Amino acid sequence: MQEIVLASNNKGKIKEAQEILKEFKIISLEEMGIDVEVEEDQDTFEKNAIKKAETIAKMLKGKMCIADDSGIQIEYLNGFPGVYTKRWLKGTDRERNLAIIEKLNGIPKEKRKISFITAMAISDGSKSFCQTGKLDGFVAEEVKGENGFGFDEIFELESGKTLAQITPEEKNRISARKIALEKLRKQLLELETER
Repeated sequence: MQEIVLASNNKGKIKEAQEILKEFKIISLEEMGIDVEVEEDQDTFEKNAIKKAETIAKMLKGKMCIADDSGIQIEYLNGFPGVYTKRWLKGTDRERNLAIIEKLNGIPKEKRKISFITAMAISDGSKSFCQTGKLDGFVAEEVKGENGFGFDEIFELESGKTLAQITPEEKNRISARKIALEKLRKQLLELETER
């Protein structure tokens, strides 16, 4: 079974990758004894994910690495915050979420469209490719729900519930990360058959 290193120590992300990429052995950075922060300074999610995957793959000497970058884009704000999702405002997730709600104060629901984008890249240090997943919704008018993290409490689905109001299992079934991972798996299996 081919080993692939996932550039994460997040147990939830690792478990999800193991479930979707079941034909491969997914291992964490921690298991490889690697502790590295790759600066996400590119202008797209895809470029950030590729930079991270390539940088770590070069350290792994021959093993493949999967890395991701994700964030939200708000249509009314011309795609803001985009690649700056985690960095545009110093403070907690809640403070960032309240600031986004404030920016859209008085804007009707149909103009509050939000997309969650996840780019997942895989690299062996020289060759890299990337797949993207996307989940669409609306920016809620207030913080709702106790589950989840990040901007889940303001990401409202068609149902009117936010990502923080559904179960982790329900969220995983529709997540942008899952969509990107499934596309990546398809591409990896196609490459395997070509060998």
